[in-house]
Amino acid sequence: MILEMKVPSPGESITEVEIAAWLVADGDYVEKDQAIAEVDSDKATLELPAEASGIITLKAEEGDAVAVGEVVCLIDTAAEKPAGSGSESSDSKTSESKGDEGSGDKNVEKELAKEQKEAPTKEDSKDTPKPASKTYATGVASPAAKKVLAEKNMSASDVSGTGKDGRITKDDAVKAVPSMGTPTGGRRGESRSRLSMLRRKVAERLVNAKNETAMLTTFNEVDMSAIFKLRGEYKEDFKNKHGVGLGFMSFFTLAAVRALKEYPAVNSMIDGQEMISYDFCDISIAVSGPKGLMVPVIRNAENLTFRGVESEVKRLAIRARDGQITVDEMTGGTFTISNGGVFGSMLSTPIINPPQSAILGMHNIVERPVAIDGHVEIRPIMYLAVSYDHRIIDGKESVGFLVAIKEALENPTELLMDNDVKRALEL
Repeated sequence: MILEMKVPSPGESITEVEIAAWLVADGDYVEKDQAIAEVDSDKATLELPAEASGIITLKAEEGDAVAVGEVVCLIDTAAEKPAGSGSESSDSKTSESKGDEGSGDKNVEKELAKEQKEAPTKEDSKDTPKPASKTYATGVASPAAKKVLAEKNMSASDVSGTGKDGRITKDDAVKAVPSMGTPTGGRRGESRSRLSMLRRKVAERLVNAKNETAMLTTFNEVDMSAIFKLRGEYKEDFKNKHGVGLGFMSFFTLAAVRALKEYPAVNSMIDGQEMISYDFCDISIAVSGPKGLMVPVIRNAENLTFRGVESEVKRLAIRARDGQITVDEMTGGTFTISNGGVFGSMLSTPIINPPQSAILGMHNIVERPVAIDGHVEIRPIMYLAVSYDHRIIDGKESVGFLVAIKEALENPTELLMDNDVKRALEL
């Protein structure tokens, strides 16, 4: 029986996928549920499992765009699993190829000998011009040529003369191109590879975000001393109790939720001539995966505790790292947090994740001198950035939103923990 394997729908609104890589070869025997291909959609890279065991026949090439529901391969379910590994056939093919290579080498040698015998030498060729003999005038520039070369900061030795006896004419000097540097023997190769559908879609969305939104960025800085103190005191107990670390993301996520409630326009989107506002906070977390940037969503973050946020961030990060993240887990989101600080970024202007209207950019934490009550102290400082769509978010709201985040991070015990740290951390 021949089974037709069709492309399943990876998610809502996705109409086609791209064959990123076949994990099996045409004619291979595959087991049921074995991953046979990686397919790219415009949102994620997913594995395509075999629907049955049998001999596979591929019907699409790597790089092909295939519509959802289209046949990509055939599986002969009546075929029996091969008993051997096929080493004998491969050995025979190897010996045959060696024989072919041997006969091919002899034929090549005969052809080369024939060509060399029939090819005219340089002395006999009438079409090959004889090099002009050098004289005292060879390489000497005319006065006009000298002036042009001086303007180009070139010397006569950089130009080949076409005038009489090899003289350098003004025309030679005009046409001469200054050297862009002499190769030093280092590598100068290049490679070209096709962008995946996911990467192309990301590129398209980023360009659209720049072109279709009135994007501005506002900046502020936050003193991380209070958070450092809390983590230093409770992180071991937190990890022992809950099995996850007490990181920075829970503080930033809950601070963002608090600010979004205070400034609901930041938690809104434009749909044509209407603005859609949400009474929930689905926070998109930008994480780096093997296939590039992914943005899984923490659903209803307003209902989560510190433990809940940290557990969800860890779960999503592991799934993204292992390539198991699904389209549904990356769909939606009302606000995004991007942490460029883990890569050492000091400051950036993050790009809005459409159709959202704002994104918070975190950066690295550096000890800096700051003025505290008239005295200079060294504090761990992080620069924050919020990029926003000015069409629905005014400057006052964007600045107020970022200040609200700053206040919550600098005073987390009161504003994020209701003055009860152990209860907030569930210790």
